[in-house]
Amino acid sequence: MSWQRLEDAAAKVGLAVRGGLHPGAEDAAPEGTGTLVLLGPDEPRFWGLFTASDEAQDGQPDPLDRWSKRMIRKLAAGFDGDAIFPSDGPPYPEFLRWARRSGRAHVAPVGLLVHDVAGLFLSYRGALALPERLDLPAAPPNPCLTCETRPCETACPVGALSAGADYDVPACTAFVASADGSGCLTRGCAVRRACPVSQKFGRLDAQSAFHMRAFMGG
Repeated sequence: MSWQRLEDAAAKVGLAVRGGLHPGAEDAAPEGTGTLVLLGPDEPRFWGLFTASDEAQDGQPDPLDRWSKRMIRKLAAGFDGDAIFPSDGPPYPEFLRWARRSGRAHVAPVGLLVHDVAGLFLSYRGALALPERLDLPAAPPNPCLTCETRPCETACPVGALSAGADYDVPACTAFVASADGSGCLTRGCAVRRACPVSQKFGRLDAQSAFHMRAFMGG
């Protein structure tokens, strides 16, 4: 199986391969896994495919998680692999560790993971644990290393996300709930939007608003 075939199959269901790794014992992958493949939304196509789905329209809880599980399980079956999801657990799969091990995700100055394509809008809907040890494409360099302006460091209006400091969740949620925070609520986190790579990613505001409502408990 080629990496390109895997990417093509993911794209058909609105997903994109965001990295892969050959797991070692420390990675806590399912036994017999030759390659772990990390999957995220294929922007901007993803949102239209999801919103047209049965899960998005049936009024039941957790529509995006249910849609993701259906699609990724379908992919896994097609490649004789297993599907893994961030919500599996406890113990929960180590997606953040796998992301860094893939060489495609790096710790940005503000502490979030940044991806060479998704920027600070990086997210994972799930992963494939494949028995075959696939040849992995070379990982591009960390985009932060060539970012001259580093706008993420100063983008948060209340400093809840800033370089060298822990994430101040109460300050963030209080701001987003206020009238001044409407931009973050409807368009997504200002820090994530400020990243030059994020700005080229094509994520739709409607999708960001969906996630922000979930973040705020709505």
